Amino acid sequence: MDTLLVSLSVILAGGIIALLFAHQFTLMKLATIATTSAGCVLGLVYSLTNLLSNTETIEQSWDWFHIFTLAFKVDSIALFFLVPIFTIAPLALFYSYHYLGDTAKATRTAVNYFFFAVLVASMALVVTAANIVTFALAWEIMSLSSFFLVVFDYQVKENRQAGYLYFIFAQGGAMLLFAAFAILYQHTGSFDFSTFATIPEGAKLLVFILAFLGFGSKAGIFPLHIWLPKAHPAAPSHVSAIMSGVMIKMGIYGIFRIYLLLEAATPLIGQIVLVTGMVTGVLGVVYALAKQDIKQLLAYSSVENIGIILIGLGIGMVGISEQNQAMAFFGFAGAFLHVFNHSIFKSLLFMGAGAVLHKAKSKNIDQLGGLMKRMPITGRTFLAGSVAISGLPPFSGFIGEFLIYYGAFHGISNHRIPFILAILAIVSLAVIGGLATACFTKVVGLAFLGEPRTEKASKATETGFSMTMIMIILAIACLVIGVVPEPFIRLAFAGIKDIPYTSGYDIQSFMEIARQISQTGAIFIGLLLLISLLRKILYLKKDIGSGGTWGCGFTQPTVRMQYTGTSYAAEMIDFYRPFVPVKRIYTGITKIFPGKTTWETEVEDVAEINFQQRLILPLLKFMNKLRWIQHGKIQLYIAYIVLAIIVLLLFL
Repeated sequence: MDTLLVSLSVILAGGIIALLFAHQFTLMKLATIATTSAGCVLGLVYSLTNLLSNTETIEQSWDWFHIFTLAFKVDSIALFFLVPIFTIAPLALFYSYHYLGDTAKATRTAVNYFFFAVLVASMALVVTAANIVTFALAWEIMSLSSFFLVVFDYQVKENRQAGYLYFIFAQGGAMLLFAAFAILYQHTGSFDFSTFATIPEGAKLLVFILAFLGFGSKAGIFPLHIWLPKAHPAAPSHVSAIMSGVMIKMGIYGIFRIYLLLEAATPLIGQIVLVTGMVTGVLGVVYALAKQDIKQLLAYSSVENIGIILIGLGIGMVGISEQNQAMAFFGFAGAFLHVFNHSIFKSLLFMGAGAVLHKAKSKNIDQLGGLMKRMPITGRTFLAGSVAISGLPPFSGFIGEFLIYYGAFHGISNHRIPFILAILAIVSLAVIGGLATACFTKVVGLAFLGEPRTEKASKATETGFSMTMIMIILAIACLVIGVVPEPFIRLAFAGIKDIPYTSGYDIQSFMEIARQISQTGAIFIGLLLLISLLRKILYLKKDIGSGGTWGCGFTQPTVRMQYTGTSYAAEMIDFYRPFVPVKRIYTGITKIFPGKTTWETEVEDVAEINFQQRLILPLLKFMNKLRWIQHGKIQLYIAYIVLAIIVLLLFL
């Protein structure tokens, strides 16, 4: 534990260095990145060393102002979640060296680095907290620091609005968590996590539902996800990478941790998590398919992947309630492995989107095109991330989903509701995988292939070394995990070793399957390289001409004849109506010699619509009726205060 605290101290020191050297731009960035990354590497070594060994749970506590106790506990679950925190943070920092290159924003950049360091340290404290006070303190610091990271470009009105929306959801979720903690404290009289299991069974379900909604708001479950597609386009891309790749997993950690602490006997909890995961996964990827803003698309894709993780957790919880050890083991292990994999390929994709935005000056895929030739490293690494996130072998996304499938198939042998849920989970995963493939086929095809649709896209060039290097590292990681999955599967298995019901499960038979997957992936890569080499040899001394593809009778095709994002996805989106409402605006042809006509389509988020119509507008209407209270007369304001004190004294 002491090593971990040293690591966090070094990380925070890196943030303080950024503020101290704010006016020496290059030195500030180099010193901050080096110091913060050194702390992350120290924390990563500590986490992996303890996770892969048989180290027992470590507990430590300190008195805080002789009022509260700050308590920490490091078990296998906490150690596993520390791994993506300490892995992605230094990579995002290195990426930011060229990304945050505007010297006119030197002070703002220094503040950004400071809050980045605070965010990393607070996330580590969240997963190691062992009582309510410690957890609530770390959770609030995490939410506040990430808010300041989102509003980096605060001069843009849309970015400020996105930051405020995120802040509202973060604090709304925190209120639900505090309500759950209040019920726990009422029953136990203690802030310690270890007392949660002693509350009555009836209270456990209420506590879990409150906590599930509170943590789900941070994770981005449907319908509490609407801050994600607003906040991610507003935030710098390295911030989007760590928020989507790591921070939203703190919500997943909270859901799983509260489930284990409560030790609830009801099977309803697992069923709630599993059904929520299926709905979140399917609708998340459908909305992603409908979006043309590449960062909004990736944000909705994060919602989809949170759904996949929840499906894994739900399968594990149902397995425990049904006394099906294999179902529980592989459900949890698959969810954990997907947490790790998603942190890698989603960070890669957000960094790729950031590179495109930097050079092509647009996030709209309908204004891009032809970037694979102009930004070859960005294009190829983005393609690797797209294959990984689609769950296609031999890349990393496949193996995590395979574990979840494996757990779900073990649930088919059960009867009644678990059987139905297992079948629905398998079908949902298949649907999510198919739609994700269509979604990222759209992105790669429209943004990186074809011809440039705008002048800015035609002039795009490759990004700086720090950005391309990190994208290459992450793309290689996506491939290595898919081709050599065994060490990473063992990492996920190590993460769940402290869960009582799944400990002691014999993994040898499955590891043989993993080795076969590894061999198949290696053979595929080998054949691909061999065919590529053979093609190069055969064409070595031949003249290779180039010409336009068949234009369907058009002798002079233009970029306007290429697919748009809307036309590509239209039929698939229409299938999911009314869950995905499509707003179409067509001015029509009303004259014999018509003038300019317009055709616009916009996919609206059904959750956002309902929040506006059923919550925000009625609340604003109610608040407008109370405006008479704010009249500017100081005497009456003092009377309000006195009246409030009297009422409080009567209650006390």
